Parts: sequence; C-alpha cells; structure tokens
Amino acid sequence: MKIATKFLGEIEIVEKDILTFEHGLLGLEEHKKFILLPISEEHPLVLLQSVEQAEIGFVVAYPFAFKKDYTFELSEEDLEQLQIENEEDILTYAVVTIKETLQESTINLLAPLVINIDKKYGKQIVLQDSKAFPLRYPMQTLEGSAK
Repeated sequence: MKIATKFLGEIEIVEKDILTFEHGLLGLEEHKKFILLPISEEHPLVLLQSVEQAEIGFVVAYPFAFKKDYTFELSEEDLEQLQIENEEDILTYAVVTIKETLQESTINLLAPLVINIDKKYGKQIVLQDSKAFPLRYPMQTLEGSAK
C-alpha cells in the first residue's frame, strides 16, 4: 500500500508493519496508525510516520544509544494493553526534537514510545518520576550503538 509521508514523499509500505497506538500519541490522540521507517543504517534514528495523515511524522531514536542507564518499569496495565508476553518483543523509542545539528538536538526521555513489535501495538508512556529522566535530554554524543 502507498502512503504519503512528511519527510520521504510517497512510499510503499507493507500493511502488516503498521503499528496501532490505541490511545494515539500525546496531543494526537485521534491518530492511531503509524509505521516505523528507517533513516539510515548508521544511526539509531527512525521515522514514526502516521499512516493516516502525511503531515504527522516524527524522528524517533533508540534512547539507550544516547543514555546507557536509561531504564523504567512498565505497569501491569501497560503490559496488558500492549499484550506483551516476552520482554524480547519490547522495542523502545523516544521522540527527538531536531535542531540545526544532531549535537544540539534533544531526546524526550520522559515520555518513551513502547512498542510490542510482535503484536504491532504501541503506547506512549509518561514516566511518573519526572526527575529521573528529562523531557529534553541532549543528544550530544552517542553512548552506544543502535539496535
């Protein structure tokens, strides 16, 4: 199926790769269907693109590549909503705010995107301990590599 995207123009996607965010994303609750699109093999960045509306697309990053000690617990409710049966099925991303350079850009560690890559369900979770991880964490250096 073809979709229009914010950054890549019109592209062909595979329907089985579409992720469902039952509650949408923060501020975009009405948008439920998204797809992850790779940017580059060398960077832990991908695009999270709405399948429903071309103007809605975000650069997201694998947060552990920027902050190795990034960790949080999922609630029983989150695990149930995402239908997570195996920890290996969990994929975590964080929304990136792009500035002129990658070094000036920030990553939102306070509201990660948690995806059950097997069942294709996603949810944006707002972490309760707002002091542990900031809304705008600097992406100055890569602490690790992408997975």
